[in-house]
Amino acid sequence: MGNMLYEGKAKKVFATDNPDEFLVYFKDDATAFNGVKKGTILNKGVLNNKISAFFFNLLAEHGIPHHFVRLVSDREMLVKKLDILAIEVVMRNITAGSLAKRIGWEEGKKLPVPVVELYYKNDDLGDPLINEYHAKAMGLATDEQLKAIQEYGLKINAILSEYLKGKKLELIDFKLEFGLHNGELLLGDEISPDTCRFWDSETGQKLDKDRFRRDLGDVEEAYKEVLFRLTGEKME
Repeated sequence: MGNMLYEGKAKKVFATDNPDEFLVYFKDDATAFNGVKKGTILNKGVLNNKISAFFFNLLAEHGIPHHFVRLVSDREMLVKKLDILAIEVVMRNITAGSLAKRIGWEEGKKLPVPVVELYYKNDDLGDPLINEYHAKAMGLATDEQLKAIQEYGLKINAILSEYLKGKKLELIDFKLEFGLHNGELLLGDEISPDTCRFWDSETGQKLDKDRFRRDLGDVEEAYKEVLFRLTGEKME
């Protein structure tokens, strides 16, 4: 493992012998509400690492370019080096969380069409909601990149939503990040119960980080259930 380049709320990023690749280490640390709430979820790093790898491989089968190279250990994955765009793309299918508060709809109401939201990736400002005009005015991305990340968001949403139906999981909403690798736009970060809302399609049970945010308990069990439904792997 090389020098640590960055440590975020949920991951550490290390240099490797290859300047075009980084090693990502998934932590058990958990945060919510832009870091106001902090805690630990046992084995969260292992679970998110494995779940993210599964989703990246699934998306690759459908032609989505991403940064994932391979799993290195239970907690580590090798990824392509990205210059991350300072924009988070949030895809929403069912009203929950901040959207329910913002538009006054009750949580759990299905949206007639998928909603694409853009957020300025800036912890000091609380990752505020922005639109394309803000992004262009601030120089966060080009017109082509803005169009591409939103089109990728819609395509990824369609792929994952359809796949998860077969696993009796409802994809409520999720966050995506993108970056440039040698000029090519790639999906980055992770896809996990930390960055997605998954509800059991029959019971409505929350199987994601909302269990931590809302003090619902059984957080680790929820993450384990997602891994089991995706891969069949049971973690003790």
